[in-house]
Amino acid sequence: MDHFTFPKDFLWGTGTSGHQIEGDNKNSDWWAWEHRDRSKDCWLIKAKGNSKWPLEPSLKACDSYNRYQEDFDLATQLNNNAIRFGVEWARLEPKPGEFDQKEFEHYKKVIKAAKDKGLKTFVTLHHFTSPNWMQEKDGWVSCKSTKLFARYAKKCAEEFGDLVDVYLTINEPQVYATASYLFGVWAPQKFAPIRTVMVMRNMRKAHKKAYTAIKSVGDYKVGLVKNISWFEKDPKSNNPVGAVFAMLLRYLSNDYFLKPIKKHLDLIGLNFYFTSYVNHLNPRANPNTEVSDLGWWLETSGLKNVLIDLKKYNLPIYITENGLADCHDTQRTWYINQALWKCAEAIQEGVPLKGYFHWSLLDNYEWADGFWPRFGLVEIDHENNRQRKPRPSFYEYAKICKGGTIKK
Repeated sequence: MDHFTFPKDFLWGTGTSGHQIEGDNKNSDWWAWEHRDRSKDCWLIKAKGNSKWPLEPSLKACDSYNRYQEDFDLATQLNNNAIRFGVEWARLEPKPGEFDQKEFEHYKKVIKAAKDKGLKTFVTLHHFTSPNWMQEKDGWVSCKSTKLFARYAKKCAEEFGDLVDVYLTINEPQVYATASYLFGVWAPQKFAPIRTVMVMRNMRKAHKKAYTAIKSVGDYKVGLVKNISWFEKDPKSNNPVGAVFAMLLRYLSNDYFLKPIKKHLDLIGLNFYFTSYVNHLNPRANPNTEVSDLGWWLETSGLKNVLIDLKKYNLPIYITENGLADCHDTQRTWYINQALWKCAEAIQEGVPLKGYFHWSLLDNYEWADGFWPRFGLVEIDHENNRQRKPRPSFYEYAKICKGGTIKK
């Protein structure tokens, strides 16, 4: 097969998140963490050598809070028919139980602007950031977080209604839990394994409550965004421990979180970045033949395997993130093509894959790593008033989106 044409109703899109592109998200826990007095970091963080995180604050980011029209114009130039972006809980509920109607009106304008350009709207309600007042109340570790999030989700549904085509409740809950409470590189920088599990549990419950709350307002589509990596035994190893460990890691990456909430999902949002070989107890025994600027192995075979593994849920699947940090844009076009071929193969095997959102539309604030990792199809020139500059891969992806066909 030298070419493949995706179904006519397939969604072609790009993704962003609020805090990473908007700027000035001053009521959030991330903003507070970015501007904290690092000299007061606890001894544990200093001992682990993590006080350097984040490398820099987000500040104005891409200024997309004000320049969203410009960004949606870029999406239409890409021939996208869908867009994923986020609303910020910290803006919408700056104080506990007090919603800011002006901010709701702002986001209504944003969503309508996307709709006016013919873009289906996939809106994320929580993408790693929370109101600072919530973090001061022990954040996602607290059992109260589930009700607080459900209240916020219901308010969003009441305000935005069917302007939102798909409500995505929480982005990558396990990534947030481990980065923040196990590895200690994200706010609030803790090393607390038990709290890590508590946060995962509470986010799982929060999704279920938010699903029910949104459905009580209207019959809107609701999903969750899950980062799933593919683990398999290193083909060069004969040690059976690696095979068993790989099975465990696949379970933790997928079914551990999704199975308990499967009745509270209308669709699955998949973020895919990693295929990993497991050798004995080493989960990163990768050959690293091709790597991104962040050193991530650019192997897409695992994408097909993950998609086939998700088929058992019998739910529509959307790839809500897939991309790479590539400052010089030397690998992005190749990588997109490789990933889409794996999508094509999965579709041919009956996987209900309904859309692909490349990450990201813009270079953005890459969390603790700051601005240096460049994931965007569009370069942001921070030295020149954050000018948007489409990269060569932008135009190549636009061709794919226009025709819906990939070629070898």
